[in-house]
Amino acid sequence: MGAYILRRLLLMIPTVLGIMAISFLVVQFAPGGPVEQALANISGQNASISDRITGSQAGDFAGQPGQGGNGASYRGSRGLSPELVERIEKQFGFDKPPLERFGLMLWNYARFDFGESFYRDISVIDLIKEKMPVSISLGLWMTLIAYGISIPLGIRKAISDGSRFDVWTSTVIIIGYAIPGFLIAIALIVLFAGGSFWSIFPLRGLTSPGFDSFPWYRQIADYFWHLALPITAMALGAFATTTLLTKNSFLDEIGKQYVVTARAKGLTENQVLYRHVFRNAMMLIIASFPGAFVGAFFGGSLLIETIFSLDGLGLLGFQSVANRDYPVVFATLYIFSLLGLVIALISDLAYMWVDPRIDFESRQV
Repeated sequence: MGAYILRRLLLMIPTVLGIMAISFLVVQFAPGGPVEQALANISGQNASISDRITGSQAGDFAGQPGQGGNGASYRGSRGLSPELVERIEKQFGFDKPPLERFGLMLWNYARFDFGESFYRDISVIDLIKEKMPVSISLGLWMTLIAYGISIPLGIRKAISDGSRFDVWTSTVIIIGYAIPGFLIAIALIVLFAGGSFWSIFPLRGLTSPGFDSFPWYRQIADYFWHLALPITAMALGAFATTTLLTKNSFLDEIGKQYVVTARAKGLTENQVLYRHVFRNAMMLIIASFPGAFVGAFFGGSLLIETIFSLDGLGLLGFQSVANRDYPVVFATLYIFSLLGLVIALISDLAYMWVDPRIDFESRQV
């Protein structure tokens, strides 16, 4: 087991390197980078952003005539001095060759030094920490609730396959899956958050004003009061896949010969189901967990964060890509990749816990 874990940990290094290298290469050819945006803003397309990006540096050179040089390679640099272009390149770290920048980025990231955001006066790691509570809250509780309900429901549906309960629950979860999460979120707002009916739940943030002064029990209640609608909107669509996967996995195992043999030995249905069928049927559920968790934790909450005014990593990542805030883009990609690989390893280890017959030491990867 130890050798397998070591191999998997070592395999993470080239995997992350490959992800970062491909992403870095794509960025080099993407138009509208931070230098081009700064030059365009200085040229008058958006003076307010120009002031925020370059401060007084823009005023030093913007009025001088262009003299060619490095600025000729940037769209929007005509009429600006080469000194200004070089200063902006240095400000954003584009004064070095791409290979040197990539190597420096990897060295810094290996020490979890992500630098500072291009457009916010804050370090990237502090920015991620600031947004993390929202994403942790949405991803963790949504995953726990979805799996906590879907697995027992899927088992019950497998046991009562073809019954009235199976039919109407399948109808409900398929309809819930077919409706996009953002439409459910809007409907919940209209119904319960001051739309056209009741004003029961809040619409902004994870906590109420004065949260720190609340007693602990009120803090817990306030926290879940704010999460009720966004978690509901995210979880409804997640029930279908896990529930039907659980049901089909159990149905497949229930029809196998070892179940017939266990029943012939006089074991009760619960003993057959939970002692023999459960660990085999759960293999597919465990296999699907890493992707579901990472998707819920980071990628699946963008629209929910926007609708419910929750400032988390999903919204941060989208805004960073739109603004070409490369330090934030690459830092979040690096962290997401590492987390996904670690969760995949934990998923493999969970296989052994569910079924001790699995031998990791015989695997080569």
